[in-house]
This record gives sequence, C-alpha cells and structure tokens, in this order.
Amino acid sequence: MAQLTRRGFLATAAAAGAARALPMAVTRASGGRRILTLVYDKGLGMMRAVERIVP
Repeated sequence: MAQLTRRGFLATAAAAGAARALPMAVTRASGGRRILTLVYDKGLGMMRAVERIVP
C-alpha cells in the first residue's frame, strides 16, 4: 500500500472538495436543474447513478 503524506492527503481532499463544489456553482450560475437517474450498467453488473444538468 502506498504511503500517503500529509501534503498528498491535503491535495486529495482539496481536489475532492472542488469536484463536489464546482458542479453546484455551474448549476446555480446557469439556472439549470440537476437530474439524477439510476441506470443498470451491464458491464459493471450493477446500478449506476447518472447525473445531468438540464436548463
């Protein structure tokens, strides 16, 4: 298992936070709605969530 340094942990946490916050900012700026749909993925053999933004 790879050793995770403090700097690596902070960078990973910041990237994860930005990935969650950025779509919310785009949605609010464009005035769109977020639609979450569950689909069955045959390749994975399980349900998967697909999120899209509609105006």
